[in-house]
Amino acid sequence: MSGGETTLPFKGDRPPEGGEAQTMALVLAWSSHEPERVGEVATLSEGAYELGRGEQSGVVFHRERPGSREPQPALTGPGISRRQLLLRVRDSALVVENLGRCPVRVNGELVDKTVVTAGDTVLVEGQLLLYVVRRPVALEPLHHFPSHAVRAFGEPDAFGVLGESAASWRLRERLGFAALAPGHVLVAGESGTGKELVARALHQLSNRAKGAFVARNAATFPEGLIDAELFGNVKNYPNPGMAERRGLIGEADGGTLFLDEIAELPLPLQSHLLRVLDEGGEYQRFGETTMRRSDLRLVGATNRELDSLRTDLLARFTIRLDVPPLAERREDIPLLVRHLLGRAARKSPDLVARFATDSAGIPRLEAALVEHLLQRAWPTNVRELDMLLWRALSTSTTERVCLTDGVRALAASEEPRVAPPRPTRELTADDLRAAIERHGGNLAEAARALGLSSRYAFYRLLKKHGIDVDAARS
Repeated sequence: MSGGETTLPFKGDRPPEGGEAQTMALVLAWSSHEPERVGEVATLSEGAYELGRGEQSGVVFHRERPGSREPQPALTGPGISRRQLLLRVRDSALVVENLGRCPVRVNGELVDKTVVTAGDTVLVEGQLLLYVVRRPVALEPLHHFPSHAVRAFGEPDAFGVLGESAASWRLRERLGFAALAPGHVLVAGESGTGKELVARALHQLSNRAKGAFVARNAATFPEGLIDAELFGNVKNYPNPGMAERRGLIGEADGGTLFLDEIAELPLPLQSHLLRVLDEGGEYQRFGETTMRRSDLRLVGATNRELDSLRTDLLARFTIRLDVPPLAERREDIPLLVRHLLGRAARKSPDLVARFATDSAGIPRLEAALVEHLLQRAWPTNVRELDMLLWRALSTSTTERVCLTDGVRALAASEEPRVAPPRPTRELTADDLRAAIERHGGNLAEAARALGLSSRYAFYRLLKKHGIDVDAARS
């Protein structure tokens, strides 16, 4: 990361009130000849651009970090024409026209000229895969997350958080703030998003880093012994033969107690935590009459709705951290794939030795696999991505890791079984705006929720009703 802050010119859309300026951008998701460049971004403001091989290309890819933007060399893939794509930005869409010899596919369909928007893929066959996104014109400089914890572009930071998307950098900044604040923290997020990773980072960044980090999954507490597990007990209490123990509260004194799946605690037992979480940290061991004190910080994690927690317990969490799901940071998927395959190569070299590798020793991929990963649903997030990559490694028969029938079968088995119902009446402008708002501006998800056949059908309706996409998103 650059040591100084670079002031970037304002381009693209004006920000909605209280928000960030957004612009169309292309993320380099796969490259046959330059795989180490995945994650680089080319931002596009209003106007026309030519993308191609060599220095004359008008599209420049950057390695963007908070407060800095480092331009990268021109694309060098020999199969890319010097004038490969003509790109024209129009509102929240991008007109793509193929000028070169290499065939171009958008979302798998062969095209000469078409309109794309956020969530679409553009493949220059055999050469590179581009993922279309909308992202902030510039990433805000870091204020709370320490620069010494940032590693090379595309690599996990010092705490294991990986990603170059705006969502990943927002998470890091909020994590840095939460670590410096004194209160208890609730980490919310879907299964497989890395909530324990975030909890450990909170501890390591805080002034409690020299204290203990005590972690326990609340769903695994033995029934009837939850209080003893949490608060400890004297010898032979509550059952004869039980050894004396400090309990998790005592072990975490001066440090951090991480309770994963905290919403799995029965509601009556959640109230037992209230006193120790207040200032003073008072609690009693089972079988003792004297009060003890524990100076701990509780970090709770849950993937359930917050009404699963008692209101008075929820109030003790003065800070809440939302960990974004993979679906909200899809542009990080190529970097995650590269990291996970690199880890597989280091841990199990014999299993991946038959694959061709790049200069970093990472198995090479087929573009179709990356495209599939960018477009599929992720109910269990990074954990599922890792599982799917191992399926691809085990079922690929060529020297590259491919989108095999085994991968397709695994994906198909986990797709929602019930499709959204088709619309039974003509959709109104209010219906369209409401769907966009419910799905946070994600047009693909809004289209699916309305039962439309494709994102393009949604665009046609937006145009019919004269709805400006940017205005509807804000």
